Amino acid sequence: MADSSEPDRIGIRAVSELTGLSIDTLRWYEREGLLPLVERGPGGRRGYSPAAIRFIRLVRALRRTGMPVDDVRAFVRMGSGLEWHDRRTALLEQRAAAIEQQIGQLRQDLAVVREKIAHHRDLKRRGLDCEDEIGTAAPDALLPGEAGRDPREQRDEQRERRERGKTGIEHA
Repeated sequence: MADSSEPDRIGIRAVSELTGLSIDTLRWYEREGLLPLVERGPGGRRGYSPAAIRFIRLVRALRRTGMPVDDVRAFVRMGSGLEWHDRRTALLEQRAAAIEQQIGQLRQDLAVVREKIAHHRDLKRRGLDCEDEIGTAAPDALLPGEAGRDPREQRDEQRERRERGKTGIEHA
């Protein structure tokens, strides 16, 4: 299946299948300087070592979690060797903290979505359309100045106010 002549290296098609990245994406990652471990064999064909494949999986994970391309590139350019371990580890620890924060936010968002699913099921059980409830909110349930505004915008702002109250952080 390997399309490289090197016995311990595999070709781009096999790497694409292993990583779930398209061949075009792998080539783009290489052009952008995100893959330092890609070697070329005779005839210019790419050959990926097991270490390169592990690195591709790391780059994919970093990108999926929202790490900017420039930060990934900086990570790659740090080089290898003991003198870079602390800087690389610090960068990965920062990304891990950001991922933990994303997971927390996603859990909160999932709870809101599940609450809405339950609400819609209840409306259906009662024979009501979700649009029926918009006109039934008590006027005093709205904050001053909210009448006539988009209900989704109102809910988002109310959720933000609740979150600020939980964390004590005021957003600009």
